[in-house]
Amino acid sequence: MVKEPHIRDYTGKRIHMIGIGGSSMSGLAMMLADQGYTVTGSDRDNGYLIGDVRAAGIPVAIGHRAENVHGADLVVYTAAIPSDNPERAEASRLGIPAMERASLLGQLMESANCGIAVCGAHGKTTTTAMLAQILMACGKDPSIHIGGKLDAVGGSTRIGHSGIFLAEACEFNRSFLKMRPDMAVVLNIDADHLDCYRDIDEIEETFGTFLHLLPADGVAIGKGTDPRIMRQLGKLACRTVTFGMTDTCDWHPANYAEDELGLASFTLMHNGEAAAEIRMAVPGVFNAENAIAALAAACEAGCDARQAAEAVNSFSGVHRRFEKTGMLNGAELFHDYGHNPAEMRNAVAIARKRCKGTLVAVMQPHTFSRAKALFADYLTCTQAADVTLVTDICAAREKDPGDINSGMLVEGMRRNGLDAHWTPSFDDTEAWLRAHLAPGDLAITMGCGDINLLNAQIQRHEAERGARGSV
Repeated sequence: MVKEPHIRDYTGKRIHMIGIGGSSMSGLAMMLADQGYTVTGSDRDNGYLIGDVRAAGIPVAIGHRAENVHGADLVVYTAAIPSDNPERAEASRLGIPAMERASLLGQLMESANCGIAVCGAHGKTTTTAMLAQILMACGKDPSIHIGGKLDAVGGSTRIGHSGIFLAEACEFNRSFLKMRPDMAVVLNIDADHLDCYRDIDEIEETFGTFLHLLPADGVAIGKGTDPRIMRQLGKLACRTVTFGMTDTCDWHPANYAEDELGLASFTLMHNGEAAAEIRMAVPGVFNAENAIAALAAACEAGCDARQAAEAVNSFSGVHRRFEKTGMLNGAELFHDYGHNPAEMRNAVAIARKRCKGTLVAVMQPHTFSRAKALFADYLTCTQAADVTLVTDICAAREKDPGDINSGMLVEGMRRNGLDAHWTPSFDDTEAWLRAHLAPGDLAITMGCGDINLLNAQIQRHEAERGARGSV
């Protein structure tokens, strides 16, 4: 068996990263560059994070070609890059060592004194970002790796010097089993990534395997109202802590209330004692629960609860998480990274509270396998919207199997009473929005593919119209 390479053996050498535009890979690339490695990369498309990578001085080639790996000492690839990818195949032919992204992240974490991993089907990025902001505000000087852009960090990564390493832990392709955390936060266990799991029971078992990576003196922090999480926590030898919205959890809210925009306020309780007052700046009960999870982890890491609460109260969100991108016809435009039905349902619920007129949900389904596995859930997840637009499915890492398309989703939505329309391209979708949006309306685009580029396209066209109008 070939021994997996270790990043420490390549200090000062060239690391080539295939799929460098991904939310995790882009951050890892900048982290390596900051540590003195020579980094190059490639990606299929010129995605929204490529600009950040290039701004860090990292050359990026668009398109996968064999010659991109020539001269590299080590290749890092994402789980979405198949072995027959021309760059992976060429690296193998040339004998260039290679490792998957999760292995690199795990190796970076294992050198820390305290590795903190945040996992779950939903809410990982936001909760990790909240915890990052808390740790920085409390003077803990952490190293951070987030699957999104946080203004308080200045991007998706931060190099700290305290020995604390905070990162998201993703269950896709069992990637999080490569990590070696000392503290794990489990937000939820839900059916997703069914292209690489048999069913929800196998997903739960894999989360359990991940939790068993914790050392005997580690700590597992889990949602106390999730029976699957509680079942796995009960099997651990290390200490366990629970969070949630009920007083059966170690960390929970009291006097919970939401204003007209869905912004929550509550007293943070710990084991029956008031620990701090929370006034959320991001909406939704799920974000309140994310905050409680982050606060529990922060206090376990030695933060003062009241100082941590101040950081949460100032948390304004992560880019691509219910982010306002502009206006069209007097209507507000938002984008959210939510890409499975549960996340989309949450995003639409927030938008519903904010919208005073017609609410339009724009969905870009992500991967054919997810659209098939969660088909029934997609048909009702935008019920709170007045109108649903569905673009073509974002294939991402997959090839079109020919047995699923967005038209089938739209037909199913209509059978469930939704006013749904198939607008295949971004141009089609923009044309519909321009023809129908009015002042007071709100449109939210949702997906983790390139649907955010629709928002950028609309704002670019608005700027061009404004420029013509001023001449």
